[in-house]
Amino acid sequence: MSAEDQDPDESEEEDIRYFVRIGQTDLDGTKSVERSLTDMNGIGHRAARIIAEEAGIDRRAVFGKLDEDDIDEIVALVEGFAEEAPEWLVNHRNDFFAGEATHETGTDLEMSRRQDINRMKMINSYKGVRHKRGQKVRGQRTKSTGRSEGTIGVNVEAIKEEQAEAAEAEGDEE
Repeated sequence: MSAEDQDPDESEEEDIRYFVRIGQTDLDGTKSVERSLTDMNGIGHRAARIIAEEAGIDRRAVFGKLDEDDIDEIVALVEGFAEEAPEWLVNHRNDFFAGEATHETGTDLEMSRRQDINRMKMINSYKGVRHKRGQKVRGQRTKSTGRSEGTIGVNVEAIKEEQAEAAEAEGDEE
């Protein structure tokens, strides 16, 4: 079958990159640029829209159909997002050690969150103590939600099992 005989939609699908790698994350190339960027940890809808605008790319364009130059520009904008974005938009403001605002993505975000939580636990701050106990940290109600210890209320199955065991014990005694 020659190239002329193929359906035009099939030839377009062959040109698509199904995975686009940014940092240590594989992004879906069949989705739009904005939606695909939001799959990356640390990039939300607003940040993805700003990155697409800065790159001069339509945010609804299919990510895998972009040119290599456009993809490289998006990668550079994602990695340097903290310098371009206003301070209120970055996700790691006022770092404990450096005192500056950074924008973490991917595994760096998970690692910095884990370090922040461990520091709070070590200094026994209020939030650290709540993290240690496994309780809610941000002021949510705990009277009726967040229960993880056992069952609340009547456990009908356990009662039926106890009654059956008691009946067997009485039957054996007779």
